Amino acid sequence: MALKKTLTIAGSDTSAGAGMQADLKTFQEHNTYGMVALTAVVTMDPETWSHDVTPLPIELLDKQLKTALSIQPDAIKTGMLGTEEIIGRAAQAFKDSNAEYFVVDPVMVCKGDDEVLNPGNTDAMIKELLPIATVVTPNLFEAGQLSELGKLTSVEDMKKAAQVIYDRGAKHVVIKGGKALEGAEAVDLYYDGETFTQLTTDKFQSSYNHGAGCTFAAAVTANLANGLTPREAVINAKAFVASAIKNGWKMNDFVGPVQHGAYNKVEKIDVQTTEV
Repeated sequence: MALKKTLTIAGSDTSAGAGMQADLKTFQEHNTYGMVALTAVVTMDPETWSHDVTPLPIELLDKQLKTALSIQPDAIKTGMLGTEEIIGRAAQAFKDSNAEYFVVDPVMVCKGDDEVLNPGNTDAMIKELLPIATVVTPNLFEAGQLSELGKLTSVEDMKKAAQVIYDRGAKHVVIKGGKALEGAEAVDLYYDGETFTQLTTDKFQSSYNHGAGCTFAAAVTANLANGLTPREAVINAKAFVASAIKNGWKMNDFVGPVQHGAYNKVEKIDVQTTEV
């Protein structure tokens, strides 16, 4: 049986916990044929683990996209899009494709940083990506930027931000509260334009969560390609990444990645859903 084809337009994390490496591992775990069009290479200083982002030439991205689109992906996701020009190219790639689904992971910072990689990117994402997104998957910081509501600290704040992002064109919005919200539970919020659904699992006290955001968006992408509804895709992705976080592991003194195969090989975690 032919596999569904999934394409990520994203950066390379040389440590392989996040970025296109996480996407491809997640695509594989979901039995889809993963492809990548690389936008940048992220390297780390071995002494401090500070990040250095090196964008690839736009001409090289164009060549990659031409190749990947010729294979006709069923679903496309974005990851690190380092410049406004690259954001525009990613949007055009989906428009030029026959893909049915477009998942936008609005990566704005590298793990451990709190400054937006390129402030102009936010406006470009709002203009170029949100109007064509099947699902957009911001964390609290990113949702605050995309909605222009600033810092989000509660489910009520998340609901307001989700409404703004939906009104800006995204068909489905899931805001990842994760470990950032207070309490013993990891709470995400899904909105389809009609109903707000709170997605909840236990909050696992693990610092080994590198790549969780990329993994979540990639799981949503693969689930859509495999025929799940957006709601089903998001709920399953929440379970997938919760298992990955709970079973994360220490890689070095600075970081530990999630375990991408945990959901299929170790344990499946239940997600509680509540309309709010």
